[in-house]
Parts: sequence; C-alpha cells; structure tokens
Amino acid sequence: MKDREEVIESKGRKFLFFVEMSKEEEAYIKYEQLRREIWEDPHDNLSCPRNMASENYFNDGSSLFIGVYAGDEKGNIQRNTTRFIGFAYGYVGVINKGVAYEEAGNLNFYSQYAAVKKDYRNLKLGLLLKLYQKKVVQDLFHIDSITCTFDPLTGVNAYRNIHKLGMEVIDYKISFYRGFSGLLNRADIPSDRFSALWRLSRKKDKADYDLNSLLQTKEHVISSSEKKIKGKTGEITAQVSHGIDCDVGQSLKPYVLVEIPYDFYGMIRETDVSDDKVRRIPLDWRIRTRKAFTELFKAGYRVVDFRCKKINSRNRSFYVLSNKA
Repeated sequence: MKDREEVIESKGRKFLFFVEMSKEEEAYIKYEQLRREIWEDPHDNLSCPRNMASENYFNDGSSLFIGVYAGDEKGNIQRNTTRFIGFAYGYVGVINKGVAYEEAGNLNFYSQYAAVKKDYRNLKLGLLLKLYQKKVVQDLFHIDSITCTFDPLTGVNAYRNIHKLGMEVIDYKISFYRGFSGLLNRADIPSDRFSALWRLSRKKDKADYDLNSLLQTKEHVISSSEKKIKGKTGEITAQVSHGIDCDVGQSLKPYVLVEIPYDFYGMIRETDVSDDKVRRIPLDWRIRTRKAFTELFKAGYRVVDFRCKKINSRNRSFYVLSNKA
C-alpha cells in the first residue's frame, strides 16, 4: 500500500478509504466527533486529539486510524468533515504476555471501533471497512491476526464477522463494559460480548450442515415467537425469546441453533418504556442466550456460522454451533 489510500465503489457510490498519517492534532477531532454521533454515549470517549496524534503508528505509538470519505452524487471526493462518514480504530498488542514482544508471531491487532454513519449503512461499508483494515494490518504491520469484541445479539455484526469473514468466537465475556449506554446499548441490559479472532491468512471453513434440516427437526436451544406490545413509537410486533432445551450440551447433537433477535438495536429502543414486562424483553434475550452460549461452550460446542432466513414471513437470525472436532 504505497499511497495508503484507495477509492472503493459500493452500490454505485464512491468512497475514499485512507490511513490517517497526520501529526496535527486537529486531524483527529473528526474521529471523536463521529464516534460520539454514532454511539451517543457521553461517558465513553476516545483519547484527546493531542494524545490520538501521538499514539498513531506513524508518529510515536502503535495505533491505527482508518477513515472513510464519501463521494458526492458525481463521484467527486472532498476531504472535509461533512463527508467523513466512517472510521476504524485499533492498536497492536501481544497474544502471550510472557513472550511479549520477543517474537513477531506473538503480535496481534485489536480492533476497538469500526462504524459508519446511519445514512450510509446498507451499502456494505462495514464489510469493506473490515477488509481494508485487514489489508493495512497485513501490509503495514505484517501481523496476521485481528481480534475484536461484538454483542452476540447484534445480527448485523455476527453475519459480517462470522458468515462473511470467518472469524472464530473464542470467548464469551459477561458484562464486559459494565454500564454501557447510548444509542446502541442500554444501561439496564448487561453488555455481554463475544471475543472473536480473525486469522487473516486462513480461508473460511465451510461447515457441513443443512439449515433447513436443522429448522425442521427443531434443533433449537433458543427460539422466538411474536408478541404485540406497546413500544416507544406505538404498537409493534416484538420477538420474545424461549429456552427450548437447556440440556442440549449433554445430548451430543452434532449441530444446534441459537436464535437471536433480528434487530436487537431496534428492540432496545422500542422497549425503552416504563412497562416492566415490555422493558425486560431484551434482558430476557440476554440472560437466556448467555446461559445457552456458556453451557454450549463448556460442552465443547463452537460457533461455525450465522444465518438469516425468512420463515413464514418472519425475518429470523440463528447462530449455528457444532461439537464436531
């Protein structure tokens, strides 16, 4: 990556992906402004612009800032904050602290933030941002693995990270961020996270299963039904969770399904009301799926895929887990 920037087209729109190399602290203000706009959590923040400038890999640190500018209707790209619509941020760390920095193969890149503005979603920019980050980490840092965390109940992240990129879920972290709130979280719902590993040079494994067969034979650990509720914007249809078989880890079924809400972000906003029964719908999802994942992992299951499917006019999302070696 000689020029460390690339114009990428997606769904008829042009976007400039670039590696931030500036030594000027003013160049980093846009990252925090965009992060606050996307997450809307006043208690969470990046470092101050002066510190961000110094921690950049191209200055005195080991952090990597990637930005995205959107082109206009004619495809012209202007580098100004009004067109700054996405970013990714992360830093270099080590896998084994005993080995530390003695071996190059012990280095790892942790991806802390990656997001695009609301109006630019559904353009595959999240996937393109991850792929661009992969290219930069391999070409500039010569590192072959990226780790990150994501909410197990957010299907958009699970589909991209697991189904598209082939990341491995390596751990389940309970209440990882404690009282995380803002637009994409709610303080009364524990911020559980999957810890995921992306082996950059490994091709995605193809799992040997048939989703339709699993659905027909009801190999569910967690499933859902629909219920009419009075949400924040009025009467809506909500997905409520059901535990099907809490002892599935003992049954040695080769594949099982764990369903999650199709739109968890929408669910936590719509259920943010005073009615306790409505308000606890996403909390029930969290507690039931937490129990399912932790028990399945202990029984030797691992996540092998994530799928979305319309069933009887309902959009539904499933993790596929297997106990095959």
